[in-house]
Amino acid sequence: MDRLDPHRLDDLQDNPLRPLSRKAAAAVLADLKALAADRPPLARWLAAESAARDAVIAAFTLSPYLADLARTHPDLLLDLIARPLEELLDAACQAARNSWRPAPGEPARADGIVMAALRQAKRQTAFVLALGDLLRLFDARQTTRRLSAFADAAVSATVDHLLLWAHEAGKLRLENPAEPARASGLIVLGMGKHGACELNYSSDIDLVVFYDPETPALAGRPDLAEDLGRLLRRLIRILQERTGDGYVFRTDLRLRPDPGATPLAISVDAAMTYYEGRGQNWERAAFIKARPVAGDLAAGARFLKELTPFVFRKYLDYAAIADIHSIKRQIHDHKGHGAIAVKGHHVKLGRGGIREIEFFAQTQQLIAGGRMPALRARETEAALAALSEAHWIDAQTAQALTEAYWFLRDVEHRIQMVHDEQAHTLPKTEAELKRIALMAGFADTATFAEALTARLKTVERHYGALFERERSLSDGQGNLVFTGQNDDPETLATLSRMGFARPSDICRMIRTWHAGRYAATQSAEARERLTELTPRLLQAFGESRMADEAMMRFDAFLARLPAGIQLFSLMANNQGLLGLLVTIMSAAPRLADIVAARPHVFDGMLDPRQLTELPQREEMARRLDLFLAGARAVEERLDRLRIFAAEQRFLIGVRLLTGVADAQDAAAAFTDLADLSIAAALDVAQDALAETHGRIAGARVAVIGLGKLGSREMTAGSDVDLILLYDHDGELPDSDGPRPLDAPRYFARLAQRLIAALSAPTSEGVLYPVDMRLRPSGNKGPLATRLAAFAKYQREEAWTWEHMALTRARGVAGDAGMLAAAQEAIAAVLDQPRDLVKLHRDIAEMRGMIAREKHPAGIWDVKLIEGGVVDIEFIAQDLMLAAASEERARPAAGASTAEMLQALAPARLGQEATGQLLAALSLHTMIAQVLRLCLDGPFDPKTAPAGLVDRLCRTTAAPDLSVLEAELRERAATVRAIFTGAIGKPVG
Repeated sequence: MDRLDPHRLDDLQDNPLRPLSRKAAAAVLADLKALAADRPPLARWLAAESAARDAVIAAFTLSPYLADLARTHPDLLLDLIARPLEELLDAACQAARNSWRPAPGEPARADGIVMAALRQAKRQTAFVLALGDLLRLFDARQTTRRLSAFADAAVSATVDHLLLWAHEAGKLRLENPAEPARASGLIVLGMGKHGACELNYSSDIDLVVFYDPETPALAGRPDLAEDLGRLLRRLIRILQERTGDGYVFRTDLRLRPDPGATPLAISVDAAMTYYEGRGQNWERAAFIKARPVAGDLAAGARFLKELTPFVFRKYLDYAAIADIHSIKRQIHDHKGHGAIAVKGHHVKLGRGGIREIEFFAQTQQLIAGGRMPALRARETEAALAALSEAHWIDAQTAQALTEAYWFLRDVEHRIQMVHDEQAHTLPKTEAELKRIALMAGFADTATFAEALTARLKTVERHYGALFERERSLSDGQGNLVFTGQNDDPETLATLSRMGFARPSDICRMIRTWHAGRYAATQSAEARERLTELTPRLLQAFGESRMADEAMMRFDAFLARLPAGIQLFSLMANNQGLLGLLVTIMSAAPRLADIVAARPHVFDGMLDPRQLTELPQREEMARRLDLFLAGARAVEERLDRLRIFAAEQRFLIGVRLLTGVADAQDAAAAFTDLADLSIAAALDVAQDALAETHGRIAGARVAVIGLGKLGSREMTAGSDVDLILLYDHDGELPDSDGPRPLDAPRYFARLAQRLIAALSAPTSEGVLYPVDMRLRPSGNKGPLATRLAAFAKYQREEAWTWEHMALTRARGVAGDAGMLAAAQEAIAAVLDQPRDLVKLHRDIAEMRGMIAREKHPAGIWDVKLIEGGVVDIEFIAQDLMLAAASEERARPAAGASTAEMLQALAPARLGQEATGQLLAALSLHTMIAQVLRLCLDGPFDPKTAPAGLVDRLCRTTAAPDLSVLEAELRERAATVRAIFTGAIGKPVG
């Protein structure tokens, strides 16, 4: 609407405002009269009743901010009475623009002087504009343009000041210090409402700063980026630091490319590379309004011209509508902003609000602006008019949206004028809503609400029609906006409701995804698919306890993922895969760390069969052969083996985590994988050794697995206990290669190569940690032992604990005949009759020594606690070693602990004790499998991921952790009692 714009306050003929109350008006008048005591012009003005006087009094009752300014700076009111408003605004703008200028011959001014001048000018501008706006001497268009012009002057002055200072400090070379910005190569763009000359009354300003390092003023400066960064930090401080004089503008430089990883000022070449390769649709929308506001204006215009193909594409860009709509859908909330309301309504982001009008225009500008330059208007009103003239929308729509836009901007200004706050939400109380209604010129809240609601519904209807073929505006979670660089307060609240304890961190993380900083999110298609998936991701992670930690693990996974389109698409269309990923991140930190470090392990999950079945050993062997086929070099073979083993170990763990496999099935699968991996590593080690040292005639090798590898009871975190046995033809042969070795050194070298192949850390990780301390003579003995020497040592020198280890010995790799011979030698040792008293004493001493040297990390350390896995294993091993003396048939070496107990315990311990041991072993095994799968360290119920606690209870069929702990303690006590009765009290 066009209004008369008089030059003086007293030109006001009618008072458009009603005071908040008569009492408030009387108080304001009293205050003004007190100020007028020593100011005759003000006293005379107050004494003469006029529409202008009554209007100012009413304005001060409605805006505490303006009333405070008049009290603390009465000269503002005196000037307003005496001088034309336009003259005051022009003078303030000019004062701001010249605030940097030193006197002729003087050096650059101090920052403090510039700061004070800018704040004084801003104070005068804010006071005059607010009163002029409230009294309807200016309309919203004029207010926004005046505010934007002042912002241009303030930013330009600050930039000139800093450039002059840098010139005098030798940081750059200005062409003309009297005009610092000209040809400086420093480009300062105003974005958003600043760029469009549509600033709010209490708006912050968004700036993006680029520079051309080839400009003579900047060329040849090795520390240019750092120097400019320091200058821009000063710019922010000069403009936004609050002093006794107030502030100028809150200043935000975070709309630059990838702000979390880039300096405050970016070279034009780097910027163009970013926008051409990684720029997003929301950035395209933002640059519609971009305008050079300070610095080298000519260079700024050239930069924006070069950027035009990024913002406005040559073809009709219908794809942009879905992406811009997804931004709006993130902003929208059917619950929070769903109903058109008045009290508490967000006039910027709410339904039918200012943002919908802006998006309505900007979306269509992006679609067609490439072919129709007339649509490239910065201002919202001009954009709507251009769309109407181009017949993209009808004239009635343009007119209705334009009228609604300025009405809402008018309301927005009044919200901000109350306390000079960057606010957009209408009050929730009737009293405060009345204040806004009166400021807007309405007689009461009902009339105001009716007018506001009509505009909101108009905007909502037109905006909804634009996207009528799109999905509903919200999935119901609430505000979820991650565009731009500022945390949206409503989004933080939504994330908190969803279950996140650190919503700001989650916002920052998701902005990193949008910035394309990760390889997986660099392509526009990947970002769009992840954007669509984000609400579901947040909902899924939010439903898990300790949601923040789970999201952080997902972010680490995303950061290492080489590409994302396939995975994001699969997750979008496969709820099971999404659920599995959430389960891993929320319940299994160890698995999550594996996924984050080596994302390729997740590839196996893309085969749906992997979620429903465990592969048999033969199938796993076939896959391994195929995976290793074609690899010739030693390192390539080993790396492929590590990749395969890591993926399969992960997949077995996932099946255990999801309940597809139980603890025993998982143990068998982990062991089969270890067997196959050790066999393949042995082949590689033998081939590599033969290349250098040849082979020994009749050489035969057997790798014997002990511990959990031997008894087929491995967990996700088990190491491998190995013995390498060999034999050969003749007594002292040498190898036949170019560098021959005698047999002991040859097989010792083979053992070293096998250990390295299994346990050397590489970029693809470690196959298995290797423990060879169970070989004859322990760490002091040779790494490889000839079979005959091994048998002799075991018969004549080995300790009881070494024979205990042999009960679980099993051939896992090597020559079939040699493996059979080794098993025969082991069986002969186990079949020796023993002194049972000494056996029990030795086992009790061994258990006591373990208790002294390895303290359990709490009740959940089921291996080491009294009555834990070690106690059960020692009971089983005691039964195995005593079988010959008790004339009982025993299982073969390498049987599982459960098999040993089932075969031997009933006759010695009775059926009840056997059942108790087996039940305890089953419980301990389930707990150990889950904890070793999910954690690298001890389990602490107070800090454990909630998903892990849930999984532990589900695996053990316990209703909650306290019940499970009680059962664990009871089972452990029973096992310790059986141990003490059968073997004796542990010594120590």
